[in-house]
Amino acid sequence: MEKKEHIISVLVHNKPDVLARIAGVLGGKGYNIESLCVNSTMQYEVSKIVMTTIGSKETVTRIENQLRRLVDVIQVDDLTNVESIHRELILVRLNLTADKKEQINKAIDTNKWKVIANADAYVILEIIGDQAQIDFAMAKLTPLGIADITRTGIIALNLEQ
Repeated sequence: MEKKEHIISVLVHNKPDVLARIAGVLGGKGYNIESLCVNSTMQYEVSKIVMTTIGSKETVTRIENQLRRLVDVIQVDDLTNVESIHRELILVRLNLTADKKEQINKAIDTNKWKVIANADAYVILEIIGDQAQIDFAMAKLTPLGIADITRTGIIALNLEQ
């Protein structure tokens, strides 16, 4: 059984403890949530949860079936193998040390990364992209000395529907 990352989209009623119950279903069965994004939809009473987990197709099918049984779950979709757009946002703070400042500025200019805060001692970048673009950015920035980072996790939207 091949294990790979799966992107699961879940529409739920926007009520207290829904997310805790979803996390409990996965954690209780030994499945890890790799990334998680939650927000209300155009209808305030409905939220969309986009999460990633690693497992075989059979494992993900079991997860989907368990999620569908929860009272406040409206819809569950595996977006891994359907036409969908995937994005992630990272905010990265780099310290502008004398020996790295020129390299950092060159990397920013070359890759057209967005600077959202700039001071004498640091720069904060906003980078948005698919998994490959984020992995590329991380590979380029890590040797330059990332001081701090925060990531949204993957968000996804089905192109159909």
